[in-house]
Amino acid sequence: MTNQHFVDRDAELELLNSRFENDSAELLVIYGRRRLGKSALVREAVRDRENAIYWQATEETASAQLANFVDTASETFPLLEDIQRDWEALLRALGREDAIVVLDEFPYLVESDDALPSKIQRVWDTRLEETDTTLVLVGSSISIMEDKVLSGGSPLYGRRTATIDLPPLDLTDAQQFYPGDDPDGVIQAWSVFGGTPYYLQALDPSRSLAENIQSQVLSEHGVLHNEPEFLLRTEFGIREPQTYYTILRAIATGKRAANEIAGFAGVDSNALGSYLSKLRRLGLVERDIPVTANPNSTRKSRYRLKEPLFRFWFRYVYGQQGELVQLGDDAYEQMVEPTFTDYMGTMFERVCQNVLPSLIPKTYHGIGYWWHKQHELDVVGLASDGTLVAGECKYTSREMTEGDLADLERTASEVQWTPSNESDRTEHYCCFCRSGFSDGLQQVAAERDDVSLFTPSDIVQGGIDG
Repeated sequence: MTNQHFVDRDAELELLNSRFENDSAELLVIYGRRRLGKSALVREAVRDRENAIYWQATEETASAQLANFVDTASETFPLLEDIQRDWEALLRALGREDAIVVLDEFPYLVESDDALPSKIQRVWDTRLEETDTTLVLVGSSISIMEDKVLSGGSPLYGRRTATIDLPPLDLTDAQQFYPGDDPDGVIQAWSVFGGTPYYLQALDPSRSLAENIQSQVLSEHGVLHNEPEFLLRTEFGIREPQTYYTILRAIATGKRAANEIAGFAGVDSNALGSYLSKLRRLGLVERDIPVTANPNSTRKSRYRLKEPLFRFWFRYVYGQQGELVQLGDDAYEQMVEPTFTDYMGTMFERVCQNVLPSLIPKTYHGIGYWWHKQHELDVVGLASDGTLVAGECKYTSREMTEGDLADLERTASEVQWTPSNESDRTEHYCCFCRSGFSDGLQQVAAERDDVSLFTPSDIVQGGIDG
């Protein structure tokens, strides 16, 4: 792995530091799927704090975990060597010292001692709540963290004082890992490797994007070659993954409606919901609805993969390992390059949605897709000032023209939306294009203040400025 350094998590670090310095007890929960840098975040936050303990649990027996914790914690607080090997006794002692205690991989502790959340709840209520102690529980197993720490049925429910559901890095922070700084190349790199720190650290900035994809993902020896399979089997505990794999592949290859996914996967449409629900809970799949619709009442749904690497892997690697081995170093050229522009279309739309608030600065009630019958918009922003921002994205080799703008205007007129503040609705039109714009369209944009044109350079710069 290369490029191993800590990348700014300014908002998260600020939250942690402010809670560490509070003159009151804090119970902080940090969770999210593996590879996002949770451990690196908390280690950075406590790095220069003399009253902090960072300890990472392992998959061992409860007694072995306690002994290991004492060995680590007593380096900072020697008094613990004489304390009974019991979590409540140890935490009471640390509470008297107003310590910062980070328990990383907390789900491993719960798996070896299911009563631990109750023990922490008891010592928190009777002793720690009146101290200046900070207890930080960190975990990658989303199901365990939600069930045992966050849910209403957990003994710790109502005790936590802050929660960080750690997201991937945004384009601005992630792009410093990408090979090269060409704006189109930056968007392509995000569309394959996203903003997951572990994936970014695998990149070699001295090699091209194609070479990195070949060596890290397509090659059977690549660090990321089996990454999605590894996470599904181990991290998420999916023991019979074939149906989940097929559903994910269906979505990755463009089957986004429930009936399309069910048909591709050979799953009864009534049973599909439970699979999609679990994949959504794990943060792998996201449900899209028309941005103007009520999420609690609409039946319109489309599904997409949230993690770019999963989308790339299920399109180009899963089920094709034999062919990849046969092609060897020619795999990218033979299997990816011919259809990569098509792959990029949906990813380009997501980038444009993400950066819209920076390019057209407004307060938005919602940003996303919109569709109705045969009409569809790639980017729609509903602004609090009554502006409907409508965008069309073209990741093609041709320029956008005045005809594309006219199509965009006609489609936007079909959107049924009334601003909630009773202000008059206005429209603003955005054209996002990889290959630029015709002279005629540029002239129109120069003459109208309700038309904006954005190239990859504008999009990447907008992410930085935002």
